[in-house]
Amino acid sequence: MSTAGRLPGHPHIARKNATLHVEGVPLSALAREHGTPLFVYSKQWMLDALGAYQRGFEGRDAWVCYAIKANSSLGVLRVFAEAGCGFDIVSGGELARVLAAGADPAKVIFSGVGKTKSEMRQALAAGIGCFNVESEAEIDVLNAVALEEGRPASISVRINPNVDPKTHPYISTGLKGNKFGVAHDRAVAIYQHAASLPGLRVVGIDCHIGSQITEASPYLEALERVLDLVEAIEKTGIVLHHLDFGGGLGIDYNGDTPPAADALWRQLLARLDARGFGRRRLIVEPGRSLVGNAGVCVTEVLYTKPGAEKNFCIVDAAMNDLPRPAMYQAFHRIVPVVERQGEAVTYDVVGPVCESGDWIGRDRALTVEAGELLAVLSAGAYSMAMASNYNTRGRAAEVLVSGERANLIRRRETIEDQLRSERLGD
Repeated sequence: MSTAGRLPGHPHIARKNATLHVEGVPLSALAREHGTPLFVYSKQWMLDALGAYQRGFEGRDAWVCYAIKANSSLGVLRVFAEAGCGFDIVSGGELARVLAAGADPAKVIFSGVGKTKSEMRQALAAGIGCFNVESEAEIDVLNAVALEEGRPASISVRINPNVDPKTHPYISTGLKGNKFGVAHDRAVAIYQHAASLPGLRVVGIDCHIGSQITEASPYLEALERVLDLVEAIEKTGIVLHHLDFGGGLGIDYNGDTPPAADALWRQLLARLDARGFGRRRLIVEPGRSLVGNAGVCVTEVLYTKPGAEKNFCIVDAAMNDLPRPAMYQAFHRIVPVVERQGEAVTYDVVGPVCESGDWIGRDRALTVEAGELLAVLSAGAYSMAMASNYNTRGRAAEVLVSGERANLIRRRETIEDQLRSERLGD
């Protein structure tokens, strides 16, 4: 790697005098100030990623609703709220977060297969825009809750189109064997039932097929199947005011080549126009593609450990900070924060958690010694949002960088924070 220039796929992460910077701030300085593990996010990267969606929808009635499960930190949510985003949530806790960040509740979409009655009441009281309902049983429960509360619930029904998104099976959501949505062949009957209920207002249709999708073809296939259903549903006299196509667009982790958001939507809009649906309100719910490559996890090398079959680089970040490798065998690029000359050694980069599954990267060639810093790239999505206290480890601090300014948006969790809500008992 050269000692100057941007990293591929990371236009706001660059080396200056051998030191890795996020926008105008050196990661080494942030690590000295805030300690490690440390998550650092580029605000400009997020806004640029959002801008691609906004360009793709220019001149259309469209909502970009950030799927906050990717990264629900308040500082990140505020960036998108100020940029005019709506939000896609899957719990009452996420609803509280987006409202705290300044979201317009009328542009909040509530997805998820297991909404509780209390969450339904919370969302109705907040005045959210729409519930994406995912089962016939949920439709009946939501109707009853809406009648009890005296607040009609606007709904769309999530359709399972049985389309293969060509991604990891754990993040595939649109196949017959997945728990999400209602069966394609039951959709018309379910819509007729929902439209007959006095507590519900049917306003749209929803489809989401998975995450880390790197090809346009699954989206095009799902779109055609959803539009076929819209035609069939509307023949019964039900009018669908919006079309929700979910999210799931992938990012470049290791040479992945997903289509740009604006290019993808040019293809999809052409099909919508050709079939006469181009003037409907469109809703999309991107998550990873808005934050994934905005984030870096900075970690300190604790030890290097030669072994009979493997060499290990033991760092202070672990599976509780970066769960994706342990959960999905996922790849993150790992690079030195300060690049130097020397002979590279092939290591497995692992954390201190007491599990053999606690690894960050396999077989990485690194020139590194104890006390030096590494940067785990593409860590903006599904890292802090999935972080845990396993082994009684505190959650990491988070910093949001804008130009040459760095703001702490989450302080490091202390042991006092972890023990505060516990009791010894009798």
